[in-house]
Amino acid sequence: MRLTEQVVEQARTVAAGETVAELTQAEEKLALARAAMADEAYRDARIQTEQAELDARLGEARVLSLRSQAQLVELNRQIGRLREQLGAMP
Repeated sequence: MRLTEQVVEQARTVAAGETVAELTQAEEKLALARAAMADEAYRDARIQTEQAELDARLGEARVLSLRSQAQLVELNRQIGRLREQLGAMP
């Protein structure tokens, strides 16, 4: 469970300030896993923990992908502007 807690925390850090549905789901499943551990329902806890980790990793990947797309759009905009400047040269 400790690894999953670290993965969820890392995803929170990466997504800082952004709302990511998968991260919310990961936090909910982690809470369910803790409750299952307290009830000694270890199989359920393991399943919830695994799902929480996967959701956190998916959320982190989604945030990183969106950021990369935004950077690509910005780079393309800058390239277009440079091309315009070069085309306007005598």
